[in-house]
Amino acid sequence: MGRWAMSDGEDTMAGTDDAVADDALMVLTAMLLTPARFPSVLGDDYVAACEALALEPYEEGYGLVLGQDGEGARWTVVVEDASQVAVAIAAWDCGMEHDLSPDERSMVCALPGWPMDLAVSAPGVPDPHDPETDGEGPAPLAPPDAEAWGPAQRRLGADEIAAQWSVWREQIDDARFPRPGSGAAPKNDTERAPESDPPVSPRHPGVRRALSEADGYTKAPPPPGRIRSSYASADARTLRVDGPGWSMVARTDDIALFLLDEEPGTVIPVGRGAELPGLLTALEELAVHPT
Repeated sequence: MGRWAMSDGEDTMAGTDDAVADDALMVLTAMLLTPARFPSVLGDDYVAACEALALEPYEEGYGLVLGQDGEGARWTVVVEDASQVAVAIAAWDCGMEHDLSPDERSMVCALPGWPMDLAVSAPGVPDPHDPETDGEGPAPLAPPDAEAWGPAQRRLGADEIAAQWSVWREQIDDARFPRPGSGAAPKNDTERAPESDPPVSPRHPGVRRALSEADGYTKAPPPPGRIRSSYASADARTLRVDGPGWSMVARTDDIALFLLDEEPGTVIPVGRGAELPGLLTALEELAVHPT
């Protein structure tokens, strides 16, 4: 992995030739691995995500650069310069071109495989595949099975809800779970999302357990990254909270949505009631915020 090629963050590569040296890394995308922002597929919190990659959970965090070598093999390169990776991601998110070419001195390690599926690949090289390791070193990273349900899939589902809150919120019955400012009386209740069946008790034991554990975080703070906060509006934040077997997505001015390991593919809403607003406020005060 001696050389870096550069990507503009789009579906095609920028600044690369058709012929690629076997030791070159064609950068396809990048992710942050920090207490405030990390691939949830790797774990419930920042410490667990680092452990999944055999990394020390330094407060400064890392950057993860995903690409292919000249033979098409998938690699995840861990770099110390998280700030450089953050700048590149911000530029790509804005639709801007930005060359990401970390200094080799910043490289911590190169891990075979990718932790997530990518819809892009490098031109001029074979199709993406795991590198040949001759049985030595770590097993190649691989995305979770899309047909299965477990902790990784549950966390990825919560990530999707957080990224598309308004889409998911529209599927929740406004009469039962009033929107902020609607004037309707809120209810402290839970139910499956409208598209799910069969119906379950409005007091799902898994949700009660998750709420209890989330409340416990306010008394004994969990590892960094268990509670994350991101911008939602001028007056509200989106919270992502995880625990053993559960994930919560909530807006501080609205309801909460839960996913449970024991309920495959099911989204369970929780109304604001008398207690949820205070819990969300307390969790927001503990949350890690992106810098």
